[in-house]
Amino acid sequence: MAERTTVSTEDPFAPGDVVWQRISPRWATAQRVAGGIVFAVAVVVTVVLAVLLTPWIWLALVVVVPLWAWDFVWSGRQVKAWGYAERDDDLLVVKGIMFRSLVVVPYGRLQYVDVEAGPLDRRFGLAKVQLHTASSDSDAAIPGLSPEEAARLRDRLAARGEARLAGL
Repeated sequence: MAERTTVSTEDPFAPGDVVWQRISPRWATAQRVAGGIVFAVAVVVTVVLAVLLTPWIWLALVVVVPLWAWDFVWSGRQVKAWGYAERDDDLLVVKGIMFRSLVVVPYGRLQYVDVEAGPLDRRFGLAKVQLHTASSDSDAAIPGLSPEEAARLRDRLAARGEARLAGL
């Protein structure tokens, strides 16, 4: 007699038993500024090369400008795709629009938790929580948090990780 298996119709990227916390919309602005800086450098290089070498290099702007516009729009959409949820035994981190990802980090596997903020992050009042686990392939990060939320999350995750580790 064949065994029956039940297939869950639940979305694997949105478990129904969690409440997602979203990152700050200011993260999109910071990403847009970073993209604008890269775009400005690309334009300056293109202009210099076009003046010094050949006018055909101006065609590079045909590629650079649409890429910058796409990055500008994409940054806003990415904010809505990032989220995290704390559960009793693990932390869930979801991200991605085209290539979606859900990372489940068991508290007992956490080795340490970093809070990072680069110059643009600090300018926009943002920080990133970086999780480091026993496996090098399963590290996760949550960008776009307020410094207060990043510190709270760091302390909470570190405490939960220590509690789970003590139980081993």
